[in-house]
Amino acid sequence: MKFKDLGLLVIDEEQKFGVTAKEKLRNLKVNVDTLTLTATPIPRTLQFSLMAARDLSIIRTPPPNRQPIHTEIRVLHETLIKDAIYKEVHRGGQVFFVHNRVKTLADMAGLIKRLCPDVDVATAHGQMESDHLESTLLDFIDKKYDVLVCTNIIETGLDIPNANTMIINAANEFGLSDLHQLRGRIGRSNKKAYCYLFAPPMSVLTHDARKRLKTIEEHNDLGSGFEIAMRDLDIRGAGNLLGSEQSGFIADIGYETFQRILEEAVQELKETDFKDVFKEDLEKKQAFVRDVNVDTDVEMHIPSDYVSSTSERLLLYTAIDDIQSEDELQLFSENLKDRFGPVPEPVLELFDGLRLRWIARELGFERVILKDSKLRCYFVENPQSPFYDSATFQQVFQYLSRHGEQMQITLKKSVRSLIMARDGVRTLSGARKLLEGVRGKSVV
Repeated sequence: MKFKDLGLLVIDEEQKFGVTAKEKLRNLKVNVDTLTLTATPIPRTLQFSLMAARDLSIIRTPPPNRQPIHTEIRVLHETLIKDAIYKEVHRGGQVFFVHNRVKTLADMAGLIKRLCPDVDVATAHGQMESDHLESTLLDFIDKKYDVLVCTNIIETGLDIPNANTMIINAANEFGLSDLHQLRGRIGRSNKKAYCYLFAPPMSVLTHDARKRLKTIEEHNDLGSGFEIAMRDLDIRGAGNLLGSEQSGFIADIGYETFQRILEEAVQELKETDFKDVFKEDLEKKQAFVRDVNVDTDVEMHIPSDYVSSTSERLLLYTAIDDIQSEDELQLFSENLKDRFGPVPEPVLELFDGLRLRWIARELGFERVILKDSKLRCYFVENPQSPFYDSATFQQVFQYLSRHGEQMQITLKKSVRSLIMARDGVRTLSGARKLLEGVRGKSVV
């Protein structure tokens, strides 16, 4: 197929396409505008969007009268199957029973007929003749059958408002995207829908399988696909930006280090080779320092006797790292007090360390060391950085020239860095007040 003037490529259900297929489509024309649509983007696609390499739009508004789908993880039991099917049939609805093994699909249909002898059961899978498959689905839509025992062939494209209960057998063998897409086949009307995930006991499942099932159970609100995709990214990793691996972690250097290197490389390209393209963005928000490393002998952490769960502490550390304003910090502190009690001193010091990072980043310090009552602030290491031509550096330099008796500025050749130093600073809040003075603003 040849196009006269291809201007826009739209890829629906993007999670079903591999890298090779998507690149082959894009190669129909060089630099074609591409719009991909998906409820659950694959980790690498989501990662591209999060690091601003691709634009991302999220549609959160559900169709009118839709209700969240009640989702439960259960261990396979005949009584549960029977009760779930009769509950739906007695209210005039229909049931999907997903069993993703064609060889044993007929056996599963026989089990349901034995449990519910007065219920009409049909089967559907991808190896059926197309005409037979189509007629079976049309008969199910026409309510000639109460239960459709099928593989995940129903994952996309089906819109049957009367089917509002789904039972997924061996749910631990499905991916997060598959589970979310399957669950989306029910609850397509104003009736309450129920999804039952049958799996072995949690104790015998793999660590990742437990995470997947817990995620799909917890995120059952309307429009929760983005949160599920974020958890999928967290579980499986972002994959390689080049090549065919769409998930997986960068094992050698670690994910966070890789992420930081990648962000710095993208930002550097924006500021150099593509500065004309991103001129407006750079003028709006020019950040000379992306992250500040604070090294101190002050005790700042979340004590284990305050938050006992290790995983919960890690989530709190991540949440603190994402806070960008004083209002957000105050709200986080109030929530912390509400959940765990009065905030202890080491956590308050952690908050002061975060405030110190904010002001240090604004002033162009890449590293701050506060040890033995000595404050050392390291300016941007790259001597060619536009920071040294900025008004911020001029302001800092003028302040240092006026207060030379209190603060010193030196060039440390071993690390090729310009350092601002001050003795007699004992606390993180004191260091912050000092830097606020350099910036020329009072402390709130």
